[in-house]
Amino acid sequence: MSMNRLINIGFSNVVMTSRIVCVLQSESAAAKRLKQESKSSGKLIDATQGRKTRSLLILDTDHLILSSLRTESIQKRIELGNIPMPEEEELEEIER
Repeated sequence: MSMNRLINIGFSNVVMTSRIVCVLQSESAAAKRLKQESKSSGKLIDATQGRKTRSLLILDTDHLILSSLRTESIQKRIELGNIPMPEEEELEEIER
Protein backbone atom coordinates (compact mmCIF):
# COMPACT_ATOMS: atom_id res chain seq x y z
CA MET A 1 0.00 0.00 0.00
CA SER A 2 1.40 3.35 -1.04
CA MET A 3 1.34 6.07 1.59
CA ASN A 4 1.77 8.81 -1.04
CA ARG A 5 -1.90 9.23 -1.81
CA LEU A 6 -4.48 11.89 -1.16
CA ILE A 7 -7.63 11.45 0.91
CA ASN A 8 -10.67 13.68 1.02
CA ILE A 9 -11.11 15.28 4.44
CA GLY A 10 -14.40 16.95 3.52
CA PHE A 11 -15.71 19.46 0.98
CA SER A 12 -13.19 18.34 -1.69
CA ASN A 13 -10.26 19.25 0.56
CA VAL A 14 -7.53 16.65 0.37
CA VAL A 15 -4.38 15.85 2.33
CA MET A 16 -1.48 13.51 1.59
CA THR A 17 -1.69 10.50 3.90
CA SER A 18 2.09 10.29 4.27
CA ARG A 19 2.04 13.72 5.97
CA ILE A 20 -0.54 12.79 8.66
CA VAL A 21 1.01 12.10 12.05
CA CYS A 22 -2.16 11.94 14.15
CA VAL A 23 -5.94 12.40 13.97
CA LEU A 24 -7.59 13.70 17.15
CA GLN A 25 -11.15 14.28 18.29
CA SER A 26 -11.78 18.00 18.60
CA GLU A 27 -13.46 18.03 22.02
CA SER A 28 -10.48 17.13 24.22
CA ALA A 29 -8.68 19.82 26.21
CA ALA A 30 -5.41 18.93 24.49
CA ALA A 31 -7.00 19.36 21.06
CA LYS A 32 -8.41 22.75 22.00
CA ARG A 33 -5.01 23.85 23.29
CA LEU A 34 -3.30 22.62 20.10
CA LYS A 35 -5.85 24.51 18.02
CA GLN A 36 -5.14 27.77 19.85
CA GLU A 37 -1.35 27.29 19.65
CA SER A 38 -1.52 26.54 15.92
CA LYS A 39 -3.68 29.59 15.30
CA SER A 40 -1.20 31.79 17.19
CA SER A 41 1.75 30.43 15.21
CA GLY A 42 0.02 30.70 11.83
CA LYS A 43 -0.05 26.93 11.24
CA LEU A 44 -3.81 26.37 11.46
CA ILE A 45 -5.71 25.30 8.34
CA ASP A 46 -9.50 25.37 8.60
CA ALA A 47 -11.10 22.93 6.14
CA THR A 48 -14.53 22.87 7.82
CA GLN A 49 -16.29 25.30 5.47
CA GLY A 50 -17.95 26.86 8.53
CA ARG A 51 -19.24 23.55 9.90
CA LYS A 52 -18.53 22.19 13.38
CA THR A 53 -14.96 20.93 13.84
CA ARG A 54 -15.04 17.20 14.62
CA SER A 55 -11.42 16.19 14.11
CA LEU A 56 -7.93 17.64 13.95
CA LEU A 57 -5.19 16.31 11.71
CA ILE A 58 -1.63 16.92 12.85
CA LEU A 59 0.86 16.94 9.98
CA ASP A 60 4.59 16.28 10.01
CA THR A 61 5.09 19.95 9.10
CA ASP A 62 3.54 20.98 12.45
CA HIS A 63 0.44 22.27 10.65
CA LEU A 64 -2.95 21.50 12.16
CA ILE A 65 -5.92 20.90 9.86
CA LEU A 66 -9.49 21.21 11.14
CA SER A 67 -12.02 18.88 9.54
CA SER A 68 -15.77 18.54 9.96
CA LEU A 69 -15.56 14.77 9.41
CA ARG A 70 -15.48 12.44 12.40
CA THR A 71 -12.17 10.83 13.32
CA GLU A 72 -13.63 7.40 12.50
CA SER A 73 -14.50 8.53 8.97
CA ILE A 74 -11.00 9.87 8.37
CA GLN A 75 -9.50 6.67 9.80
CA LYS A 76 -11.57 4.54 7.38
CA ARG A 77 -10.51 6.69 4.45
CA ILE A 78 -6.85 6.31 5.41
CA GLU A 79 -7.14 2.54 5.89
CA LEU A 80 -9.39 1.68 2.95
CA GLY A 81 -8.37 4.33 0.49
CA ASN A 82 -10.34 7.29 -0.65
CA ILE A 83 -13.80 5.87 -1.20
CA PRO A 84 -15.75 8.19 -3.53
CA MET A 85 -18.60 9.84 -1.67
CA PRO A 86 -21.34 11.95 -3.23
CA GLU A 87 -21.54 15.43 -1.74
CA GLU A 88 -25.02 14.81 -0.28
CA GLU A 89 -23.74 11.72 1.55
CA GLU A 90 -20.76 13.68 2.87
CA LEU A 91 -23.06 16.41 4.23
CA GLU A 92 -25.19 13.78 6.00
CA GLU A 93 -22.06 12.29 7.56
CA ILE A 94 -20.96 15.73 8.77
CA GLU A 95 -24.35 16.59 10.25
CA ARG A 96 -24.55 13.40 12.34
